Amino acid sequence: MSSERDSSGFRALARPWLFPLGVAGMYGLGIGLAPESTYRALQMSGSMFWQLALPICLALIMMVVLNRFLSPAVVTLFLGRNAGLKGIFLSSLAGILSMGPVYAWYPLLKNLRDKGATDFHLANFIGNRSVKPVLLPVLIVYWGWYFTSLFVLVSLAGALIAACIVSLFCSHSQHPKNDRM
Repeated sequence: MSSERDSSGFRALARPWLFPLGVAGMYGLGIGLAPESTYRALQMSGSMFWQLALPICLALIMMVVLNRFLSPAVVTLFLGRNAGLKGIFLSSLAGILSMGPVYAWYPLLKNLRDKGATDFHLANFIGNRSVKPVLLPVLIVYWGWYFTSLFVLVSLAGALIAACIVSLFCSHSQHPKNDRM
């Protein structure tokens, strides 16, 4: 009986390492067969890792801070059903100011959803990510004020329309706490 427990405990500890060890083994095989190509692949993988590390770490830090200081009552107050214009403004502003790849934000958004944020506000956040203040001068230089103003207004309106549609078809109560498929 104890050997069964030891065996299953070892499996539980070894399982998360299977993929990284498999990748390392493939790179090891690659170095033996085609060293130059493998070194280029390793350099590209390293470059991608460092590009992704900062946004993912920032999202992780924000999740820790939010978990520490943000209660479900506060999230519901600012991003809940009765948040009104304040909630729309905050979710829009957060989406506009957010940086990095959107998938780095998904764990944080799920955390906010679990604390009481509505699907409307989360969809509004994601939709407003297309407006980037640091890129506005570039847009203005290339396409002018009229195009840039129209583009930003249509993007903001599109985010609100998308959020309304998502809110109509999805409700927080329909989603189980355990999201595993």
